[in-house]
Amino acid sequence: MDPIKDFQSSSENILAFLKSEMQKIRSNRPNPALVEDVKVEAYGDVMTINQLATINIVPPRELIISPWDKSILSNIEKAINQNNSGLSVSADSAVIRVALPSLTEERREELAKLVKSLAEENRIKMRLERDKAQKIINTFPEDQKFKQKDELQKRVDKFNEEVDRLIKEKLGEIDE
Repeated sequence: MDPIKDFQSSSENILAFLKSEMQKIRSNRPNPALVEDVKVEAYGDVMTINQLATINIVPPRELIISPWDKSILSNIEKAINQNNSGLSVSADSAVIRVALPSLTEERREELAKLVKSLAEENRIKMRLERDKAQKIINTFPEDQKFKQKDELQKRVDKFNEEVDRLIKEKLGEIDE
């Protein structure tokens, strides 16, 4: 059992989750992640939009959703409207246009708090993983213990740098 490898694997999973969750947070930049997981009733089942359509970005602030089956166009439009995402939705005969209105200053502040909160939750998960690794390292002989603790701290620092980069990047998108 290698606590450093276990920590590395766990921290990579935590970072992947954090990146995924940050993509779902609305910014002034269109992103398919804003709507791809919206649940839609179709064919007697509940499916996500990315299972029913293609989602394309039209700069500066628009998404185009093209359902593969035009008969579910209204179902997708209804699902997005019910999602309370603050998006402006309109449909024509073949596609759904989703416009992202500019963010108000108040909404930007709320989103910034959400980003920071999400980052802190994931830092807490990382700390728990670090503590698990440290408990295992403490059982090692003295000569290995210091080297392992040093390596673990390097990986923790790298994780924190990546989280800081993600926060800065997302806050930049929100402020655009």
